[in-house]
Amino acid sequence: MDINRNQVFVVGVVLLLLGIQFRLVDAFVLTPKATKLLAEQAKHPVATASDTVETLAGSSPSLPSKTLRPDDWVGWLLLSVGSVLILHSWTMARPA
Repeated sequence: MDINRNQVFVVGVVLLLLGIQFRLVDAFVLTPKATKLLAEQAKHPVATASDTVETLAGSSPSLPSKTLRPDDWVGWLLLSVGSVLILHSWTMARPA
């Protein structure tokens, strides 16, 4: 399956919008459920301890919410790649 002009354009627009989002937002705060899932996937000792406490005490301890602070270059990278893909899609042949 070949990638056509419309698909390249849509990927470029999505990356451009993600780049704008990353440039406008300073930090992302995860929910406790997402924080726990991330800790379990990384095999963090806090996640293992919280599972043990859950089974013994029957209550779930609260993990501190994880805050993600993306670097400035991530937003600029997404903006640049998205812009290049949009411009490249304009130079491609129209789909038949």
